[in-house]
Amino acid sequence: MELLDNPVRPYSWGSRTVIADLLGEEVPSPHPQAELWLGAHPGAPSHLVGVDGTRTSLLDAITADPAGRLGAYRAERWEGRLPFLFKVLAADEPLSLQAHPSAAQAAEGYAREDAAGLDRGAPDRNYRDPHHKPELVCALTEFDALVGFREPTATVALLRALDVDALAAHAELLAAQPDHHGLRALFTTWITLPQSSLDALVPALQEGCVRLAGASEEFSAEARTVLELSERYPGDAGVLAALLLHRVTLAPGEALYLPAGNLHAYLSGAAVELMANSDNVLRGGLTPKHVDVPELLRVLDFTAPVCPVLHGESDGGWIRYDTPAHEFRLRRFEGGPDDVRVPGDGPRILLCTAGAASVRSAGNDLSVKRGGSVWIDDEDGEVVVTARAEGTQLFLAGDGL
Repeated sequence: MELLDNPVRPYSWGSRTVIADLLGEEVPSPHPQAELWLGAHPGAPSHLVGVDGTRTSLLDAITADPAGRLGAYRAERWEGRLPFLFKVLAADEPLSLQAHPSAAQAAEGYAREDAAGLDRGAPDRNYRDPHHKPELVCALTEFDALVGFREPTATVALLRALDVDALAAHAELLAAQPDHHGLRALFTTWITLPQSSLDALVPALQEGCVRLAGASEEFSAEARTVLELSERYPGDAGVLAALLLHRVTLAPGEALYLPAGNLHAYLSGAAVELMANSDNVLRGGLTPKHVDVPELLRVLDFTAPVCPVLHGESDGGWIRYDTPAHEFRLRRFEGGPDDVRVPGDGPRILLCTAGAASVRSAGNDLSVKRGGSVWIDDEDGEVVVTARAEGTQLFLAGDGL
């Protein structure tokens, strides 16, 4: 076991308080801090911190000894790479509207763009690696998101309640075919509108949202969300697309699993996020970054049901969040002052988000406080944790094998 030092990603939508406060640094931070990365991603790996203060890239350590760090079976199964990336996410502003490809789509897209000679670092590249990117987000604070396509008849009701003349034909288009075919047709219509049409339609939508936010309890949250998005991204097709998505607010400890093809946008709040170790993102709007509409339409799943809110299952002093993903599994510590075994085997990362704890194995004894984290090797054997403060909260990331 070794302590970790983890990089902070300073994206513009990040918070100046959440991550700085978690790490015990000056608040507010000089610049927005969006994500704390824990893992061995080539773009920003964590560092192992020795007892003498020496620092070693976790990526380099795994590359040098994959069998020792991951275990022989996992080193072969995951081709010598850590299969998951663990994050703390802190959003003060909405993230881009996006979806992720399936494993087959990622492999095909990566090979296709390589064959076309597109540089892997090019801003208009869609597939930066051949892996899929399912993800799980678990709220640390109240966390708002748009996740997946809403049931079509409910969207028809929202569009009619907005009472915007310019949207009337679009509402009836979906009403005439209230299924995944109708959703695809309406989404495609909106995402491909010329800019001149968007410049007229979005202001009309804003007026409808102002009326609806003050008159409808049922759709007030949706109306306020569209108003916020339209103010930040005027004339963006993603503002219209947001009308089609299910809006959810997670309470702390609640989670969502986002499979391939799920169109989503995180709006605000702090959360831990655990995902397959990939960079493959197809964006649909609400961003100045590259948007490839044909490729996005190839990966979107218009048939998927709304993602359920996950509350987790009790697991020996932990809450376990099960998903179909083999690359990761998340657990949240809810034990008391007694020793609690760290479950699972293989490589794991333990993060403390509240309080403090001791972490012990046969050959090591570490203390971790709020904001601190520990790397656990496959070779560390049995590991136990003990809370050293009331209200201690730990998250454990591992693979799903």
